[in-house]
Amino acid sequence: MSTIHIDEAAGSDDTGKGTPELPYQSLAFAVYSHPTASYLIRKDSAGTYEEPTQSALKKAKKGADGIEKKKKKAEELAEREAKEKKEERERREKLLEESKKIVLQEDPALPAAKKAKLSKLTDLRGSRVRVNGWVHRLRDQKGIIFIVLRDGTGYLQCILSGQVSQTYDALTLTLESSVELTGTLQPVPEGKTAPGGHELVVDFWKVLGAAPGAEDAFTNRLNEKSDASIQADLRHLVLRGETASAILKLRAALLSAFRQSYDANNLIEVTPPCLVQTQVEGGATLFALNYYGQPAFLTQSSQLYLETCLPSLGDVFCIQESFRAENSHTRRHLSEYTHLEAELAFINFDDLMTHIESIICETIDRLLENPTSAALIKQLNPNFTKPARPFTRLSYVDAIKWLNEHGIQHEAEDAEGNVIKDEAGNPKMVDHAVGDDIAEAAERRMTDILGTPVFLHGFPAELKAFYMKKIPNQGGDGPVFTESCDLLMPNVGEIVGGSMRIADMEELLAAYKREGIDPSPYYWFTDQRKYGTCEHGGYGLGVERLLAWLANRYTVRECSLYPRWPGRATP
Repeated sequence: MSTIHIDEAAGSDDTGKGTPELPYQSLAFAVYSHPTASYLIRKDSAGTYEEPTQSALKKAKKGADGIEKKKKKAEELAEREAKEKKEERERREKLLEESKKIVLQEDPALPAAKKAKLSKLTDLRGSRVRVNGWVHRLRDQKGIIFIVLRDGTGYLQCILSGQVSQTYDALTLTLESSVELTGTLQPVPEGKTAPGGHELVVDFWKVLGAAPGAEDAFTNRLNEKSDASIQADLRHLVLRGETASAILKLRAALLSAFRQSYDANNLIEVTPPCLVQTQVEGGATLFALNYYGQPAFLTQSSQLYLETCLPSLGDVFCIQESFRAENSHTRRHLSEYTHLEAELAFINFDDLMTHIESIICETIDRLLENPTSAALIKQLNPNFTKPARPFTRLSYVDAIKWLNEHGIQHEAEDAEGNVIKDEAGNPKMVDHAVGDDIAEAAERRMTDILGTPVFLHGFPAELKAFYMKKIPNQGGDGPVFTESCDLLMPNVGEIVGGSMRIADMEELLAAYKREGIDPSPYYWFTDQRKYGTCEHGGYGLGVERLLAWLANRYTVRECSLYPRWPGRATP
């Protein structure tokens, strides 16, 4: 007779074998599994195995009977479920075979249907309409099929009942299939809700492009739990979601509102080249390419070209892609981004900041005044409130003081720019000093604490581009500051960078020399100072960053159609 071991503390009825090394956990399971064996049991691993008492054995036999009953019940349940599934499968197969005999025909006696986009249906209530789109949601309720249709302009609830819901296409319809639906548009019954306040009672329809089901179904490829890399690979499918599409619609409205604001402020839109042979923000961040045997780059900024337009077109702006080869993986950096840039003539530094503030606020006002864009903002950012004017203006020097007063430090670096670490390997943190390039994290933390848009202005010349104008009449031996500004927004950080530009030709030539830049390729830019110079300034605004603030998005990657960042150029 075999001996079965039971350890009530460390054993397992699932993985145990009844051996001293792999004991069971309960005597009842041991009796159920080996009814004719002898048993040794212990309370814990520190104890010794002993024979169970007669009362314990009697109790265990009752427990074994219970396990047997549960097993039989589970087997009966499984058998019943298998039978029901088989019957359901057979019923489904029979239903599908019968459905193939149903061929829908559009009733010629019905009024002619008017084809319309989903966003243009309100005036067609009570009429027969024809709509096209994709199956966004799908529900079968007691033989009545409810479809939420999507066509990019809006959503529509559609109801299929009777014969139109009994066809083979209806019974096999899947999410993201493209369809054409025809029927009568009716207001939703009182007490019910649906997109647009109406629904389509379908009398004729057809599948235009069936989407797969089973393992390749849309929801199996992509869902809310899909990790970030999968969502990036399947960006083309992510765009079909309500949030992603709403962001892109708001982006379109934002660009349209900007254009209206610029038009109202007498700025003309121009389209500068993306292929260039000069740098703007520093050679280390240029994407280089071979241009018919000549070196060329993808533009970092259209600023220099915009400046050349001032004498002929007056104040100008562009909405253009810019490219930065920065190996940065932060939530606010992209390798390719939409750059809204403007240049204005005959202004001073105060005029420049006032203009930036006005354009942004006027644009936001336009978005909030438009019911469609206002609804998108409400959907994406329910707690959005437009910023109060005037924006806070904080000098670079005062910002350094503020950061130190609030205990916001930055990582110490050596002369080569490497982070200095302590004995434990942690970055050494130090106070800010005038001359430091305020780090993104410190800048954003300051803005979040202040809770309002902030113009940070007057940066040291060594931190800024060669073309920026120095603040006039600076004395002493300290740092030389520039008429430059960054506009910082809560939760995002910098969204605008701007400055007055050097207007004097000799000063610009000296700036080339100081930065080690060959002035020859910049002859056309230098000529602006030669042939009738003037005081002028401009700025660049990151559209994705402003949209991230407006729509309360965590990362700018959500605010681009197909975002590009280091290592990502797919799809």
